Amino acid sequence: GLNLRCSESHQFRIDLRPIAARFVLFRFASIPHLLSPVPAIQTQAVGPVPSRSMALLGRIGLRSLGRVVPSISRAMPAFSSQASNDLPLEVHNEGGKHRVLVTKPLPGERWLQLLTSNNCRVEVCTSDKTILSNQDIKKLIGDKCDGVIGQLTEGWNAELFEPLKAAGGRAFSNYAVGYSNVDVEAATANKIAVGNTPGVLTETTAELALALTFAAARRVVEADRFMRAGKYNGWLPGLFVGSLLQQKTVGIVGAGRIGTAYARMMLEGHKCDLVYYDPYPNSRLEEFVKEYSQLLESRGEAPVKITRADTVEDLLKISDVVSLHCALDKGTHHLINGERLALMKPDAVIVNASRGPVIDEVALVAHLQKNPDFRAGLDVFEDEPAMKPGLAECENAVVVPHIASASLWTRAGMATLAAANVAGLLQGYPAYNKADVLPFVDGDFDSVPKAAPSVVNAKELNLEIMS
Repeated sequence: GLNLRCSESHQFRIDLRPIAARFVLFRFASIPHLLSPVPAIQTQAVGPVPSRSMALLGRIGLRSLGRVVPSISRAMPAFSSQASNDLPLEVHNEGGKHRVLVTKPLPGERWLQLLTSNNCRVEVCTSDKTILSNQDIKKLIGDKCDGVIGQLTEGWNAELFEPLKAAGGRAFSNYAVGYSNVDVEAATANKIAVGNTPGVLTETTAELALALTFAAARRVVEADRFMRAGKYNGWLPGLFVGSLLQQKTVGIVGAGRIGTAYARMMLEGHKCDLVYYDPYPNSRLEEFVKEYSQLLESRGEAPVKITRADTVEDLLKISDVVSLHCALDKGTHHLINGERLALMKPDAVIVNASRGPVIDEVALVAHLQKNPDFRAGLDVFEDEPAMKPGLAECENAVVVPHIASASLWTRAGMATLAAANVAGLLQGYPAYNKADVLPFVDGDFDSVPKAAPSVVNAKELNLEIMS
């Protein structure tokens, strides 16, 4: 058992015996974000429970029904462990009508509840392989599979969509907002709807881009390594001097939702001027900057401005920071190459939290090596998970393993949207027609819209659109 003391006079005992031999990570910020469901957890409390203690119980996911809590139970869906062609599986709702394959365990619980409540048998592959091969996935699809939730690290093309169709498959959802790993034409040819997970990554991804910006500009990672190596012997005037970004010029390549969120963070937090390059004008962002500038001036502060650049080259020449938020397609592959890097300021910062091949990584390594004051913050890589030779040795680059969406709320929300796509399509629900997908993610479970939240080939498949 685990004793939890909320105050000097109130103590709780949590009986962990039902969990048996399973390892459970208790995150006291939010227990619903367990990576996989577990059996019921029993708790007992003795005596009156003060509000502050109950608040603590609420934060760790244990709910009460009154002042005195003799017993509280949080039930999780039961599952069985099985295997398919030597690949381990967790099977939920074994008697479900629709067989849904999930190629990796997903965070949260709501996604699983959505599928099982829609009569789906859910099979989650628990292999310790980081990336499943196409051969592995074909084995998992087997002879009968109605839908799949796949990962952006998997190559979903005709090689996979054809056996999925042969197995009776009608629905696929990428566990990502982007779908450059999915051959949508091949899916459409096989009459398989393709879903993705937009609308829950915006602020999370923008925050990570912001973190990379300042980690690179202020040399945080270099300083951290220096400190851990025991090299710090005292304060020095020139030790890890970086760049101040207050009131500098920030360039945004791709002013969609994430690019706009990042732009506002740099604008409102650091009073930066903005310049953006996008095929389409962002009138809402331009109007916001205009009104924000007027507010600053009314309070005696310096105004800010926004400019839409005619070319990427124009943006690169004048920006102190460049953050990439464009989609990956033929036009943006190696958008940032050696010639364009040479146009940037010698002490500029470039940040990429979009897709790795947007930057010619070999050219970037060469530029970093030649220009020690130039800095980069990278969340994605051209040959992911590998880095191009020399990048790891560049002290002026901050590199992280594709974690832009890695907040608990976002990753669980992505799982919910992917599940809602598959469940909705298998139930014959229409495609959703609104940008706001939060009704699927938050709020009362019984109020989830009867729709598939985001289907990228709905028009091509002549699917019904929610009216």
